[in-house]
Amino acid sequence: MHFLTIDDFEVDGKTILVRTDINSGVDENKEPVDNIRIKHHSKTIKELSDKGAKVVILAHQGRLNGDDFIRLEKHAELLSKHIEKDVKYIDDIFGSYAKKSIKEMEKGDIILLENVRFSVEETAVKKDHHKTHMVRELSGLFDYYVNDSFAVNHREHVSLIGFPAVLPSFAGRILQKELEVLTKLMENPQRPSVLCLGGGKVDDSIMVIEKMLSNDAVDTVLTSGLVSMVFLAANGDYIGNATHSVLVDKKADLEIKSAKKILKKYKDKIVMPIDFAIEVEGKRVEIPFSALPSDYPILDIGKKTIKLYKEIIDGAGTVVGNGPAGVFEKEQFALGTEELFHAMHESKAFAVIGGGDSSIAAEKMGLLDKMDHFSTGGGAFILYISGKSLPGVDALVNSAKKYSTLITRVS
Repeated sequence: MHFLTIDDFEVDGKTILVRTDINSGVDENKEPVDNIRIKHHSKTIKELSDKGAKVVILAHQGRLNGDDFIRLEKHAELLSKHIEKDVKYIDDIFGSYAKKSIKEMEKGDIILLENVRFSVEETAVKKDHHKTHMVRELSGLFDYYVNDSFAVNHREHVSLIGFPAVLPSFAGRILQKELEVLTKLMENPQRPSVLCLGGGKVDDSIMVIEKMLSNDAVDTVLTSGLVSMVFLAANGDYIGNATHSVLVDKKADLEIKSAKKILKKYKDKIVMPIDFAIEVEGKRVEIPFSALPSDYPILDIGKKTIKLYKEIIDGAGTVVGNGPAGVFEKEQFALGTEELFHAMHESKAFAVIGGGDSSIAAEKMGLLDKMDHFSTGGGAFILYISGKSLPGVDALVNSAKKYSTLITRVS
């Protein structure tokens, strides 16, 4: 994958458009919550500013009509704190005020434009992204474009696809590290390589399992959450109506057929829980595999499974975790997730956490920044490690081909 990075360009005095990802949860006052993602995405912005670039930030927040669909004024304050420089908020995207503000910038200045999803073009345009008003109005003001928003690179949005078509473009530090780490996980992991998959997005997990096993990128798959329920059902084990109805509600039952095919070919590499935690009168009750089917929904893996999985993780060279082991939002059913994440952190393995729910759980437990790598992406993470191309990354690769003669590699 031949994309360019900051190291390929002299940025001093250049005006650079940085598409970053500072999308955040919001509090009861509809203000963005400071989090580790904002802190990490400050790195590329700070580096470019420190090197004398004029840095203009494009970012999104929330989705149309959602409670978190807000302006970026408070985000500028959060970025200022982490960068330790003033980030000026501009309540405009590509109008006269935005363009005037960009033209008046001096070396090292940083400005944050308004929520890019306030422009209908951002998500509505499906082709010829470089011909949109946004790209035509802004592109002439910039020397370079930077993509540093891995989490949205699976989207064909204007701010990701349009600018690389008309500007020399490169990856920011966060995107660069994501691609380097995840490519290594797929192509040359430290052995044994363990995939720890839980959560409720079963279709995504099945896709990852199939791809990584077929490529010999993983030696053992530890299943939990709804993923394990699907494999148990595929194995002919009846889990009970209470849990099976959850599979049906989430359409996870549609993946049982695919799970059967995987088990037929790779059964010795798929590990399923040997005990479970259910909720009885508001309390955590653990039951062995022999107690299935259960009249109560299964909400976590049991302590014997936790012990088994921890032993496997402890002997691993690489561990990739995606999806919580149970309903971690309920304190009594967070045990499986917490124990497995602690095991990843404490092992000698190269530990990677990916996915939105995993990141939320790990951050809540104070473990997110203690992993060797945490992926800022959810859907993008899943798609990439399952071998799918990401439109935003493809746009960078195409830009590198188009503008290769302009590279001024910094020694």
